[in-house]
Amino acid sequence: MIGNDINFASELLKTGNVVGIPTETVYGLAANALNVEAVLKVFEVKNRPHFDPLIIHVSDVSEMDKYVKYIPDVLRNLAEKCMPGPITLLLEKKEIIPDLVTSGSPFVAIRIPSHTMTRQLLQKCDFPLAAPSANPFGYISPTTAQHVEDQLGDKIPYILDGGPCEVGLESTIVGIENGKVTVFRKGGLPVDTIENILGHPVELKLHSSSQPSAPGMLSLHYAPHKPFYIVHDENEWGKVIKNNEACVLRFDSFLPDFPVEKQRLLSIKADMKEAAKNLFACMRELDKLPGENIYAELLPERGLGLAINDRLRRAAAER
Repeated sequence: MIGNDINFASELLKTGNVVGIPTETVYGLAANALNVEAVLKVFEVKNRPHFDPLIIHVSDVSEMDKYVKYIPDVLRNLAEKCMPGPITLLLEKKEIIPDLVTSGSPFVAIRIPSHTMTRQLLQKCDFPLAAPSANPFGYISPTTAQHVEDQLGDKIPYILDGGPCEVGLESTIVGIENGKVTVFRKGGLPVDTIENILGHPVELKLHSSSQPSAPGMLSLHYAPHKPFYIVHDENEWGKVIKNNEACVLRFDSFLPDFPVEKQRLLSIKADMKEAAKNLFACMRELDKLPGENIYAELLPERGLGLAINDRLRRAAAER
């Protein structure tokens, strides 16, 4: 059931249920992060492996201190300048956070969403919310309440409708490894923005095939049901044009001599923010169209294009 009753959603969460919630990044499947039985429901509903950790959501920076042992000054500086927003910090957890949430890791991923409705929901709960994306594990992340309803509506009691997601990409995950600020997942906050705040480059540690150190690091992820391919060479599009079973995802211009109805553009204005916002919705639409395969082009490797390309490459990873 889809609705906008924040009080009803909070009562469901307080009684150990799971709820679909909006954030500025993607829709999440939320549960009381301190209730192991509730967190288990998240894994069960998503069919998510228990070795893949979850992100917890809190309402403000002061709340973070309840659940982590300390926040290094460099990361607190990032939190104060970028939160609420599409950034997640990977920090050493206190014992109050169940090991199930972190998949046994001593570190917990924690963030403050900027979506007004979810901030209000968090303020009504006296616990953090564990909330991975509200979709079957490995599939395209949802950016509307209807996306959640289409995939999980028969498995969860309520979906809080906060409209389309403003950012459309998962949060950027940042922590410290070997004494260096490290990005574990590219996302809605561009890496160059983080580097500009810090005044120096960051390390990148992005993919894992098993036992990831942070959420969203698995090599195959965000994938449609159809086989998904990246076209690296402009000359390869000639073969796609001749393929009657193809669907096409491009940045800002349609593929010539190919049916427009079987194509989706991320941003006709070549706007990276618009492209990020439209990415998962376009992938879902193409996945529903007639045809057996999806072919996509990469975006310029700058700003949010880095995170968008990360999602495209993982959707195209070997299954």
